[in-house]
Amino acid sequence: MSTEGTIIDILLVEDNPGDAKLVKKSFELGGVANRIYHVSDGQEALDFLRHKGIYADAPRPGLILLDLNLPGIDGREVLAEIKVDPDLLTIPVIVMTTSAAEEDILASYKLHVNCFITKPVKVEDFVRVVKSIDEFWIGVVTLPK
Repeated sequence: MSTEGTIIDILLVEDNPGDAKLVKKSFELGGVANRIYHVSDGQEALDFLRHKGIYADAPRPGLILLDLNLPGIDGREVLAEIKVDPDLLTIPVIVMTTSAAEEDILASYKLHVNCFITKPVKVEDFVRVVKSIDEFWIGVVTLPK
């Protein structure tokens, strides 16, 4: 449950259309009023964040949900770019990926990810995880403006 009146823009960086739909639906089921913007690859994510091309008017997200295994520029490279950019580094990034590999977890935290989540396989568990993201990151945490 979101904090009353708290609405943020969320950037979802996910190449799997099914997972993207499930994330959006899970937020919706949780009664989340946040705006979710979806891009399918790392280059689109960086263009969105840097207001390039068709994303010239894109909002600054308050939270980024980032898959690691993306076509082209992968999620690790996107995370690295975000965390060295003074204009972007304060945006919390949650990695949501199918990987449970220790090297991916360690590499993500070395790149200053705020949270690493391995996507559950069962739909009901996936929905529960997304609702917990809302409850914690939007309902409890104070995010920078």
